[in-house]
Amino acid sequence: MLDFFHGQESLSGIEWILRSVVTFIFLLLAVKVMGSRAISQLRLLDFVMALMLGNIIAHPLSDHRIGLKGSVISTIVIIVLYLIGIFLNLKWTWLRNTIESSPIPLIKEGEISYKGLKKARISIDTLLAELRKEKIADIKKVALAFWESDGKISIFLDPQYEAITPSTYQLQTEPFDLPRTLIKEGKIDYQALNQSNKDEEWLINMLKVQYKTEISEILLTTIDNKSNLQVFLY
Repeated sequence: MLDFFHGQESLSGIEWILRSVVTFIFLLLAVKVMGSRAISQLRLLDFVMALMLGNIIAHPLSDHRIGLKGSVISTIVIIVLYLIGIFLNLKWTWLRNTIESSPIPLIKEGEISYKGLKKARISIDTLLAELRKEKIADIKKVALAFWESDGKISIFLDPQYEAITPSTYQLQTEPFDLPRTLIKEGKIDYQALNQSNKDEEWLINMLKVQYKTEISEILLTTIDNKSNLQVFLY
């Protein structure tokens, strides 16, 4: 019954399916045991899917003695298991909580949780490095920090250390304006130029009058909704 576990000259379709199912479940458990750092910012199912498909597809491409039958069957089975896993993950909360670990508190009210560090299997150096990435030098300013299931750290500053924004004082601001790229590496983007309701003659004149330069000398030129140009030369 367990012949598919052992090496053989050839495997039947059912044996290939059984191998795929067992390997898929085994990898889920193995990665779960290794912890969220092994997932490398991917969901557990996504990580296992990528890991298995990479190996399944690579073998027949690198070894002429291996046929495509087993790889095709295994790939189909893995994809089906992946889709089933996603469906069940959305449907059953208990399964989602089992596969994807709950956030682990690392910092609470400015105090480091050593228990949380051990559970997340990260060092104090890793925690400090993540805080530096968020431009946080003082741990006491952190209200909460969680180690998420995808290997990232969510950080929440104490409200008194949050940056002041116009909304803090209920100030009116102008709508967000994403500048359009008119020139890139000495070439005009005519579609962006038309969307800005400008023509090539206007652009050339503006560059000559305001910047005393030519299109071929420009690395990047952008325009905002108020027709203001920003020019970067080579």
